[in-house]
Amino acid sequence: MPLPLYLLAVAIFAMGTSEFMLAGLLPDIASDLDVTVATAGVLTSAFAVGMTVGAPLVAAFARNWPRRSSLLGFILVFAAAHAAGAVTTSFPFMVATRTLAALANAGFLAVALTAAAALVPPDRKGRALAVLLSGTTVATIAGVPGGSVLGTWLGWRATFWAVALLCRPAALGILRGIPAGPVREGATGTSALRAELARLTERRLMLAMLLGALVNAATFASFTFLAPVVTGTARLGAVWISVVLVLFGAGSLVGVIVAGRLSDQRPRVVVAVGGPLLFLGWPALAVLADQPVALFILVFVQGALSFGLGSTLITQVLYEAAGAPTMAGSYATAALNVGAAVGPLIAAAALSTGLGNLGPLWASGLLVAIALLIAPRFRTAVAAEREALRPDSQAAECTDRSPRGRIEDRVTETGALE
Repeated sequence: MPLPLYLLAVAIFAMGTSEFMLAGLLPDIASDLDVTVATAGVLTSAFAVGMTVGAPLVAAFARNWPRRSSLLGFILVFAAAHAAGAVTTSFPFMVATRTLAALANAGFLAVALTAAAALVPPDRKGRALAVLLSGTTVATIAGVPGGSVLGTWLGWRATFWAVALLCRPAALGILRGIPAGPVREGATGTSALRAELARLTERRLMLAMLLGALVNAATFASFTFLAPVVTGTARLGAVWISVVLVLFGAGSLVGVIVAGRLSDQRPRVVVAVGGPLLFLGWPALAVLADQPVALFILVFVQGALSFGLGSTLITQVLYEAAGAPTMAGSYATAALNVGAAVGPLIAAAALSTGLGNLGPLWASGLLVAIALLIAPRFRTAVAAEREALRPDSQAAECTDRSPRGRIEDRVTETGALE
């Protein structure tokens, strides 16, 4: 993989630390800003909403900028938003800083995903995405627990300052590692933008985005509220929150690495195996959450399955949006963060029911179940297009085959899932 991919991953590590760190800081933030824990969970949703809305808007606005200038500008705004959040005493202002940081993160990730896809051959987008997402998974292993420990010792504000400081080496890496090239060929012009936006009307792309959003919603629904499960249901000390976050992050890194090697060539294997296991895992975690050993094991497994399946589905978004070279990254970013916005809101509602701390875990299981019900529609749409492209003689030979049978585990010249 090209070196610039790893430099982008460093920046995504800093941003991933910010996106996930609230899972261990929500109780302290809620107490300091005089709101409930469920209300403080809105900060996670605000970040995700900002990324969802900002990804296509910011990507469209910056599509004519050189990549290095875009990436550098986004990460500097991101750092400034965290510095402002570190000094505020107002919850509404904190929400505003999280939204601004999310817009910067959205623009950065949209450009980074597009840049990553352009740095590798067409059939290796999954591997490139895995490198980028490794920055996020390492954040859950090191950055988020480290932030949780720092927040315990010095207060949650220190964690926000630490994220702002992490952006400095990331910015230097971008300056040294990303070429200061001209505007991408074919990126200019209103008609070109309209043509790329028109891709959103394609059923296969929308279904791929919906599946990715549902799986990510399930991930964030539970991850955001793991702290109450650890301290309340399992009755462990606050220090164990960091341990659980490390286990989830370690599992997610394993999942991304494995899926990165399979999502280009055999995505159906990842979905067919990982989907049902992920669905069963969330209820199992809810039932066994009061047993610390089972909690630790299942958190690791669910982290691996969530990120392995999620990254595979987002890779399919990039393939389906191949005809939108400057906007494809924003579509993938939007799919990720629609889930990240909706998941915590659903989990917060479940938290207020009789299920208590376990509500988010059951909600995650429900979200994955919905994804599994929708997945056959995506496979059918793929199979229908492949059948339409076959010569009549070949189509006749395939009339007795099911849609599933027509989906081959390989990548075509355009990179779409067959």
